[in-house]
Amino acid sequence: MNLQSRNKVDPAFNMSSMTDLIFLLLIFFMLTSSFITPSGLPVNLPSSKASTIEVQKVSVTVTKDLKFYVNDVPVSKATLESELKRKLKATEGVVVLHIDESVPTREMVYVAGVATSLKAKVTIATKPK
Repeated sequence: MNLQSRNKVDPAFNMSSMTDLIFLLLIFFMLTSSFITPSGLPVNLPSSKASTIEVQKVSVTVTKDLKFYVNDVPVSKATLESELKRKLKATEGVVVLHIDESVPTREMVYVAGVATSLKAKVTIATKPK
C-alpha cells in the first residue's frame, strides 16, 4: 500500500522576507541616528538626572577659556547676536547651549538672553548621570 501524499512541501527556506526586514531595520536606524549631532568641541558638560534629546538646528558652544562658537564656527561675543540672527532665519528656532561647567553663569545667561530675544527656544545640553 502506497501512503505518500500528493502535496509535497518544499523544504527550502525563502530568505526574501528576512532580507526585507533587515533592510527596513537598517533604514530605520540610519534615519534616527542622524537626529543626534554631538558638538565636536571639547566641552565638559554638567550632569543632570533628567536628560532629553533635542533636535538641534543651531548650537552655541562656550569653552572654559570663554571662546564662543556657533555650529562649531568661532565667533566673538560682540558678533554672537548677528550670527545667531543669521542662523535663525525662521521666527522660531531651537538653540542648544553646550557650555563648559567651569564657565561663569553670567556667560550662559548672556547667550540665553540673546537667543531668547531672537524668539528661539533655548535648551542646555547636559550629560546624563
